[in-house]
Amino acid sequence: MAKLSLLSTVLLLLSLFFLTTAEIKTLTINADSRPMILFEKFGFTHTGHVTISVSSVSVSGSSSTSAPTPNPSRLGFFLLSEESLLQVLVEIQQNPNFCVLDSHYILRLFNFRDLSPPPLSGFNQSYPVTAPNEYSLFFANCAPETQVTMNVRTEVYNLDRDGSKDYLSAGLTQLPSMFFFYSLLYVAFVGIWIYVCVKNKKSVHRIHLLMAGLLLTKAFNLICAAEDKHFVKVTGTPHGWDVLFYLFQFLRVVLLFTVIVLIGTGWSFLKPFLQEREKKVLMIVIPLQVLANVASIVIGETGPFIKDWVTWNQVFLLVDIICCCAIIFPIVWSIRSLRETSKTDGKAARNLAKLTLFRQFYIVVIGYLYFTRIVVFALKTIAAYKYQWVSNAAEETASLVFYMVIFYMFRPVEENEYFVLDEEEEEAAEMALRDEEFEL
Repeated sequence: MAKLSLLSTVLLLLSLFFLTTAEIKTLTINADSRPMILFEKFGFTHTGHVTISVSSVSVSGSSSTSAPTPNPSRLGFFLLSEESLLQVLVEIQQNPNFCVLDSHYILRLFNFRDLSPPPLSGFNQSYPVTAPNEYSLFFANCAPETQVTMNVRTEVYNLDRDGSKDYLSAGLTQLPSMFFFYSLLYVAFVGIWIYVCVKNKKSVHRIHLLMAGLLLTKAFNLICAAEDKHFVKVTGTPHGWDVLFYLFQFLRVVLLFTVIVLIGTGWSFLKPFLQEREKKVLMIVIPLQVLANVASIVIGETGPFIKDWVTWNQVFLLVDIICCCAIIFPIVWSIRSLRETSKTDGKAARNLAKLTLFRQFYIVVIGYLYFTRIVVFALKTIAAYKYQWVSNAAEETASLVFYMVIFYMFRPVEENEYFVLDEEEEEAAEMALRDEEFEL
């Protein structure tokens, strides 16, 4: 039952999370008693290969009591597709003592009996994968009450037509070009935004400068992502570009949530200050984003083989949901404040225009969060492994559209269509506000 529970958890996690980087990995397994360890998930073409090197291997009992020497054939590495994973679950459900290494649905690579002499020395072997599919690389320990210690180096790749190695999964090999293309779009976006700000410098607020910083950070983030994926694709390692990627990713996310909160509170547009509750939202969102980015780095730089991988994923999801909910409150507060102000300050039309603006902003933010958290997740789940890049393209397109809409709505112009109204519009707005209050 423990094996069944573990495999069920692995199946769920494989559906929820995708290992976007198939680098050459070197790791150490120390006194690990888990019956299954997931190392990689990779989309192979018909020219796929997986190379595994193990050294410093030792198997010991997990308790102080003396245990019989485990059968080395009960410990080994194998590949498993998601379709076959369901069949393996059925086999284990029918027989809880069933060893996954005996399954007909796996692609066995080697077991510890192949080590010479078993199980003390090293092993280095490359295996071709001729059946195109997305496979997960597992290590299985079917010897009860044993702990395994070993150094493992994994290398998974596909061969291009010229014989060069492509270390990116079959569905992600387009990412370097795609990220570079979007980075060019954001560089052009930054140039246009600077032109608009210079042209209307009398209407530029501090928030517009912060928005320019957000665009610039997003552009650098995509450039680093493109370089990161390019070096992983060609060499199997990011050559330090992953550090810059995580840095700009952290800055971009913090700036994005900060800009949304500040615009949602009306800072620099409605008032030059923040209320205490609005400051508290920022004080909550920013530290949570720091935590979420730390979790993201742990996930990206280690992988599912670490024991706390599931916990880190849960932390990342929880923090992301909390941040998404937290940034909605300032927008709701601004809408409520505008509605209350419209009853007393005698500027019904201007307040109605601002109210309309912030309602549209609210809808755009909700739509963006829904699309990037729900629709993109659905695309990752249903898309074939060869088209995993589609979810990345959809997310980047949605982000670009979101930035364009928000930046257009709150652009620095001397005669903003929301705030310049004549007397006839003022009277019509008063009637509209009265009708709205009556409906409420």
